[in-house]
Amino acid sequence: MCWAGRMVLGTLSMLLGLVQAAAACEFGPFPYRSTGIVCRMTKPAALLLNRETAQVIQAAFRNAQFPNITGERSMRLLGRVAYGLSGIQVNDLSIERSEVELKEDNAIHISIRNVTALFKGTLTYGYAGAWFLQLFHSVDFEIESSIDLQLNINLMCQKDQVAPDASDCYLTFHKLTLHLQGDKQPGWLKQLFTDFISFTLKLVLKREVCKEINTVAQTLTNYILDLAANFVRDGDIAVDISLASDPVIKATYIESYHKGIVLYRNSSSRLSDSVFSPSLLTESRMLYFWLSEHSLSSLAAAAFLEGQLVLSLRREKLQELFEMEDSEVQRKAVQMIFQGTSYNDSVAKVWSLSQPQISFQPKGTIVRSLVAVEIRILLAGEEPLVALYMEKEITATIQATYADKKLILQPVDSSVVIKVFRCTADPSGEDPSIQSFLQNMILAAGIPEVTSSIGSALTSLLNSKRLDLFDIINPEIITREGYVIVQLDFGFPSHLLLNFLEKSL
Repeated sequence: MCWAGRMVLGTLSMLLGLVQAAAACEFGPFPYRSTGIVCRMTKPAALLLNRETAQVIQAAFRNAQFPNITGERSMRLLGRVAYGLSGIQVNDLSIERSEVELKEDNAIHISIRNVTALFKGTLTYGYAGAWFLQLFHSVDFEIESSIDLQLNINLMCQKDQVAPDASDCYLTFHKLTLHLQGDKQPGWLKQLFTDFISFTLKLVLKREVCKEINTVAQTLTNYILDLAANFVRDGDIAVDISLASDPVIKATYIESYHKGIVLYRNSSSRLSDSVFSPSLLTESRMLYFWLSEHSLSSLAAAAFLEGQLVLSLRREKLQELFEMEDSEVQRKAVQMIFQGTSYNDSVAKVWSLSQPQISFQPKGTIVRSLVAVEIRILLAGEEPLVALYMEKEITATIQATYADKKLILQPVDSSVVIKVFRCTADPSGEDPSIQSFLQNMILAAGIPEVTSSIGSALTSLLNSKRLDLFDIINPEIITREGYVIVQLDFGFPSHLLLNFLEKSL
């Protein structure tokens, strides 16, 4: 269950949303001790996401509010020349390439090469000659530009959450050519005003574009944090994903550490003895999530308290369960239990009587719980008849996989001990045919059916958080003693970033 996995929306979002510096946060002297969830993104993922940087930069240029530029200059013999540029807009923006580099000084360096942009607006100028001759004129202008952009995004921590600072921003101009009224030929007037405004225009473009990039970075980061917080929330159950320790930025990966504390109504569980170590993760895949046994066990406990661990089976599902094999023993047992009534007139309910105990081992996830099973026969005009009631202690080893956008839970080993047994067809609980049939049915069909239903429910929950919009490639869910690792490659759905930018900026 890679519930931390929705922190993915482009270089300026994912790189910022996953990590933060500890400049304003204190985590104590023991790193990783309170870590319940870890995210590691390797360099290949950063390179993939860097392809989306162009969209962010384009949005920053488009949404920059360029002020009117005014100035004046005194010229010998000609008097004073004043000018103003207004209505500046950006058209025909393109980016040749973008490069990203992870630095161990806790910063992300992004180089945007050859940003070509066409700025349009109106130039108004006034000329007062030495003999009191006054000329005032307005012309449309175009400015052709070619710019390199260097971003050094520093990561700060505020209230245990990420606060990006993209103010370390540099623009290098390779070309800045002014055209008046579409005239592409050089002239004294164009040359005069190009000399006047070139320096001022460069300063204004740098200030406004860099300011807008910083705004976009902060907006995206807030969006990602909200998205991630919603992803790990279901009703009154939530997971605290604030930072548990200082992040790490290496040349080959970024790694962040989150508390992973389960919040349920007014209670929470605290982890103080995490077994995480950076050596537990490799760098062969694009994205890793490390989840502690404590965090997932606490989620199961909260789901139990919320009354979510309940399953009802009717009609076809009930028939599949009780007719897993075609034998005389099976037919006799079913006839006795259901007293000759149709599956359509019956309902089975399965629920957990105690908080499930979850532990991770190399062979899989081991789940222990006390479970109740009840079969009711619905009689027309009468109170439902409880045909069967059982309480059983179940221990199951479950392996999890994720394929075709579905979470699949597969039991590989199970044991059942019946603690309470009441059956109208077998009041003494000593009928060997019923006892044998129920034991086999629970192991061979009951536990797989319950785990399959839980897997389907979790898949629906994950998809409701939009996980199915992402291209998850060859995911692996690996259990070890005390923790689980989810590792995967991914493809980025560009339309998510585009939709967000269009709506937010």
